[in-house]
Amino acid sequence: MRRRILALAAGLAAACLASPARAHYPYCTCAMENGQIVCRGGFSDGTGAEGVTLDVISYDEEILVPGKFGPDSTVHFERPAGEFYVLFDAGPGHVVEVDWRDIDGLAP
Repeated sequence: MRRRILALAAGLAAACLASPARAHYPYCTCAMENGQIVCRGGFSDGTGAEGVTLDVISYDEEILVPGKFGPDSTVHFERPAGEFYVLFDAGPGHVVEVDWRDIDGLAP
């Protein structure tokens, strides 16, 4: 019995070592839609961003609109006054910034 458990453990370890690490990168796009800015986010492996932080921040580093992606991996908000950027923060190495000038349909 003990040999069987050790063989199983060794097989699982080998399978884990043989599997290549798969990185998944975040993405975030924002556009004007029906008078609001809509940001859509997710990861390159196809997973959504539900519950992940997406904040709208002024150039003075003040959070103008705190938020999180909804079940459909979107966030909707009114355009803030002045210059700002959108910060999608899913943790270290998983951060995307979208400057207000890069938002589709938002004229500078």
